Amino acid sequence: MDSTLWAKAHGATTHFPIALVLVSFALDGAGFVAAGRPVARDLHAAGFWTMVSGAGGSVGAVASGLLMTKGGVLGHDALRMHHLFVWPAFALLIALATWRAVVGRNLTRPMLGGYLVVVATMAALMTAAGYYGGEMMIAR
Repeated sequence: MDSTLWAKAHGATTHFPIALVLVSFALDGAGFVAAGRPVARDLHAAGFWTMVSGAGGSVGAVASGLLMTKGGVLGHDALRMHHLFVWPAFALLIALATWRAVVGRNLTRPMLGGYLVVVATMAALMTAAGYYGGEMMIAR
């Protein structure tokens, strides 16, 4: 297959999970602030579904990236930097979505606070991965 096809597929599939994860963080953060109010439950429900959807969408981004690099998981220069950030971000994303699915509605306030810290860390890793992914596109 043409590698430009995978580059286009990768570019198209990466933005969906990034947006959903950031929206999930905002929704759960708002629910954390609104604790005790009826709207908090709805915010957390929306945060749950956007996190799970973002994790599901990330599988396509990773698959297209691996196909584009012909299975290379590290690479050189900007690709190496991209992968040094994207693999931990992907692992955290899958772990967070799985944890949310297991815990369900049994989130306590301290658990949610810790979860938000880990989501913020994952978002920072994802942002750095996106930066180096963009640097590869500029270098073309």
